[in-house]
Amino acid sequence: MGKVIAIANQKGGVGKTTTAVNIAASLAAAEKRVLLIDSDPQGNSTSGMGIDKEQAVGSTYDLFTGRRAFAEIVQQTHFSWLHVVPARIDLVGVEVELIQMISRERVLKKAIQPILNDYDYLFIDCPPSLGLLTVNALTASDGVLIPVQCEYYALEGLTALVNTISLIKQDLNPALAIEGVLLTMFDGRNNLATQVAGEVRKYFGDKVYNTVINRNVTLSEAPSHGKPVLLYDIKSKGAQSYLDLAKEILSHAKAGAR
Repeated sequence: MGKVIAIANQKGGVGKTTTAVNIAASLAAAEKRVLLIDSDPQGNSTSGMGIDKEQAVGSTYDLFTGRRAFAEIVQQTHFSWLHVVPARIDLVGVEVELIQMISRERVLKKAIQPILNDYDYLFIDCPPSLGLLTVNALTASDGVLIPVQCEYYALEGLTALVNTISLIKQDLNPALAIEGVLLTMFDGRNNLATQVAGEVRKYFGDKVYNTVINRNVTLSEAPSHGKPVLLYDIKSKGAQSYLDLAKEILSHAKAGAR
């Protein structure tokens, strides 16, 4: 059965979508069957994978509402091992519709249940908020990957996210755990970045990945070309960092299976 990982942080601009796109691509490059569910109405993970969201037949909206079969919604990517459920702006309306539904926090969990065996990893790229879309993602997931930007306001709001995770674990999903914390946009020349990284490691301990994502121009350029950084420039530091992260995730999975 596939492992479901929500990539979440209610603070925007922390490298959440960059991480979703590139960790999915890196694990697909390792020949793991991967599904990326874009659960952000902005649809940046969708366009970052080179998918024209306006031309897509279905979207995450249909996954939540059940208006289309999964086979109609899912999109193939540049990687034969990687599929995407695209998002469009119509996903904004789902939060309103969810309010009227029974067990509204479990709608996504129920929707992906039939396809869990088709993938090794299912990543959910959450919107930068703690609304019903994110609550659904956390309720459906085995773990949460939290990208944290190595800048001044990095820890601001993390308490709210950790509290939300605790509440979800208590009331909706007892198995939910913090999969890992990823330090992003790190600049070793900046003393503040080093200080923030130290604070995050002190707070989360061994949950912080050894892999650190440095500030890298190539990571910023790749989305405008509709490609994960592996396809845009595999020799770049950004590409190598996400490949290292994929290795770390796989090594944790092996250790946990023993």
